[in-house]
Amino acid sequence: MSAILLQESSETKDQPLREDIRLLGRILGDTVRSQEGEAVFDIVERIRQTSIRFHREEDQGARKELEAILNSLSPPQTARVVRAYSFFSHLANIAEDQHHIRRTRAHALAGSSPRDGTMAHALDEAAKAGVTTQQLKEFFDGALVSPVLTAHPTEVQRKSILTVQMEVAKLLAERDHGPMTPEEEETNLESLQRAVLTLWQTAILRATKLAVTDEVANGLTFYDYTFLREMPRFYAQLEDHLRRTDPSWTTTELPSFLRMGSWIGGDRDGNPFVTAPVLRQAMRMQSTRALQFYLDELHTLGSELSLSTRVIDVSEPLRQLAERSPDPSPHRKMEPYRRAISGIYARVAATLRTLDGLEAPRHAVGEAPPYLAPAELRADLDIIDRSLTVNGSAALAKGRLRHLRRAVDLFGFHLASIDLRQNSDVHERSVAELLSFADTAVDYKTLSEDERIDLLVRELETNRPLASRYADYSEETSSELDILRTAADARARFGSDAVVNCVISKTDGVSDILEVAVLLKEAGLLRPKDKALDLNIAPLFETIGDLRNCAATMDRLLSIPTYRRFLESRGNLQEVMLGYSDSNKDGGFLTSGWELYKAEIALVEVFAKHGVRLRLFHGRGGSVGRGGGPSYQAILAQPAGAVQGAIRITEQGEVIAGKYSNPEVGRRNLETLAAATLEATLLHPESAEPCTDLFLQTMEELSEHAFKAYRGLVYETEGFEKYFWESTVIGEIANLNIGSRPASRKKSTSIEDLRAIPWVFSWAQCRLMLPGWYGFGSAVKAYLAQHPDGMERLRAMHRDWGFFRTLLSNMDMVLSKSNIAIASRYAGLVSDPDLREAIFSRIRAEWQDSIEVLLAITEQSALLEKNPLLARSIRNRFPYLDPLNHVQVELLKRHRTSDSGEQIARGIHLTINGIAAGLRNSG
Repeated sequence: MSAILLQESSETKDQPLREDIRLLGRILGDTVRSQEGEAVFDIVERIRQTSIRFHREEDQGARKELEAILNSLSPPQTARVVRAYSFFSHLANIAEDQHHIRRTRAHALAGSSPRDGTMAHALDEAAKAGVTTQQLKEFFDGALVSPVLTAHPTEVQRKSILTVQMEVAKLLAERDHGPMTPEEEETNLESLQRAVLTLWQTAILRATKLAVTDEVANGLTFYDYTFLREMPRFYAQLEDHLRRTDPSWTTTELPSFLRMGSWIGGDRDGNPFVTAPVLRQAMRMQSTRALQFYLDELHTLGSELSLSTRVIDVSEPLRQLAERSPDPSPHRKMEPYRRAISGIYARVAATLRTLDGLEAPRHAVGEAPPYLAPAELRADLDIIDRSLTVNGSAALAKGRLRHLRRAVDLFGFHLASIDLRQNSDVHERSVAELLSFADTAVDYKTLSEDERIDLLVRELETNRPLASRYADYSEETSSELDILRTAADARARFGSDAVVNCVISKTDGVSDILEVAVLLKEAGLLRPKDKALDLNIAPLFETIGDLRNCAATMDRLLSIPTYRRFLESRGNLQEVMLGYSDSNKDGGFLTSGWELYKAEIALVEVFAKHGVRLRLFHGRGGSVGRGGGPSYQAILAQPAGAVQGAIRITEQGEVIAGKYSNPEVGRRNLETLAAATLEATLLHPESAEPCTDLFLQTMEELSEHAFKAYRGLVYETEGFEKYFWESTVIGEIANLNIGSRPASRKKSTSIEDLRAIPWVFSWAQCRLMLPGWYGFGSAVKAYLAQHPDGMERLRAMHRDWGFFRTLLSNMDMVLSKSNIAIASRYAGLVSDPDLREAIFSRIRAEWQDSIEVLLAITEQSALLEKNPLLARSIRNRFPYLDPLNHVQVELLKRHRTSDSGEQIARGIHLTINGIAAGLRNSG
């Protein structure tokens, strides 16, 4: 059967996908016709057919016809057309996700070899490489894989829309699970029609700007969709696979090495709305979600375990657990498992009341004391598990109970660890103010770096607090102290995993790290007397300059005995965060990638020198311009020693919905992170690659040329800032109600102050994707001018070096999504014709050069030639994306001239949503 699967043509494989898209498109069309009338449907259909004709035949007449139709639309018609094409993109995304699931099932049914990115494949490769069972156990014992959800100002999905999309996905999945009777098919079709109608009648845009707590609530929906159920399922499948394939595997349960993190509610960098009360509320909301999930599962588990002592025996601990239950029902007297579970339910209900001030959704059978820690709840569940296992009911222990026990271990009473993040400048000002009140002779801001380090180390060696309740501190300093005290309280209430990491943005020196240590001391999170540090202090190196200096900074930090003593209380492990987004905005795609790679190599050497474990936290965005791209290849492309069994990665923007709103897709994405981490740690793929000094030297030369080209355009070309603001939707994005965080760190239009997220998002909207490729063409051409025989070397680098291959693969995808003709229409928005021509001509030439040299190095005749599935996906989207871009340009013209009414602004925002949905990873 596997051979038959391999012989399937691409057309045959994709036939179900095309059928799903046609079905959803037909339902959407019928919905438009019934809701908006035949005239609007005819316009939508004419636009679709004309756009498809243009793309298939490159018919310039069709293009002019398309532009004429779009230009003739009234504002109400424009809004309806934009909504139709936006929803089509959303529906196409659902169909593609379902097709990926379908193909995965087809491979499983055919008995195919495990696919890249699965734990089965990673374990197979480990076995082939001679990795022993003991080495595997040691990996799992010390591993940490943590995706960290963040909220950012390009997240365009509303929860209301996501909920309906989940229903559409479920209904499509139903159609895959065997033949349907006519009645079942009719019911399914009617349900799809209702779902699409609900989508059409639901507002795509939010009416008001999100508060931080709204972002927390949105983030929690992915726990309902995926994490709470799928993460325990992942562990169960992995444990079963290990026992089935490795006779020497005797470990009953794996440690919970795959864990969730969050920045939502704790990330204060540039967001004045994240305060101590907000952190407190975020933690309470998370806790409520975890505890209510446990209550629901316990309720169902109690109904399932109806076992009677008339039939079975139970362990003595289980009998005692049942006796302690406040359950008075005579009907359950002979049902000890139900009595035990009702007692556990009562205790969890009391815990919910104590921690979060809420009552359980179903009343408990009686009063019971709350659990003081998740370990107590887990211990009671373990009693049930052991009793079932030793009394002939092991199969019952492997169902819901097994997943609930794992969930408690994973999510505790806190659900996810919330990171704290703040800019180093704020820490500096806060410490300076505290010192000025404590010792008026000290002017911290005037001290040199060496003097600051000496002073801060002295403070860390004494228990003397700096803060005084009698001092009148600034609002900023008071807020910083409050949020750290709130974090300490959260750890005491919800468990030590509630807040574990403190991230320092814009770290450029040792004092930036020690300042945070001093502030943590004020909140009792660092205790000199005990040599104890409760949080990981993680410096974030973001700019090109910071990446180049990060190894020296960490070398000096790890040479300070006082800091090392505190680090010992953290298991002698130091986390370092690397910023992909800002380094890209600072130095361009090629230089950013290269400096990140070099920084990792240098950090590995420094940490080995000091005998300290390194854990890297990768600040990757959704788009390639922000360090995005396939996670599996990215992790495997890390330099040797950079993973070390532990990795944290940010999951940002609309990528969260794309990866984790569908449970099965979500579980696969989580599995991919874990599999890649295992392979990168145990198999060291980089060490086997011929990454020669010549390769490194070549990459250094390419980076220098690319950096010069990128900086020359973005930071050294007069008028570029004006060109950017006028040729993109950045101004309109800043006004969208899609996030609590401002688009810029300061009230200015400078590129330096602009956040990397809207920077990349804006270039994606106009289909240039500039941050994902600019400078590559110039770099390669300059390199070849100096090395006429260099093309073969570049091809060898692409063939033999995972880092370079991944870099070019991501660029291949980005350039495939770009469209220079559409980008030229956005350039037409620039009011100064000379400025427009001067800059766009450079961009167009660089775009052409980048494609030319990319194809030459990868030995392709067309972009994505070696990835036909992705190429078809992108190509099929263009006819539905291009009309949205055209409409957006026309609306921007009206908005920026005489017509700036509400309908125009709303239309622009609708196009932003639709284009983002069509591109999928735009921010």
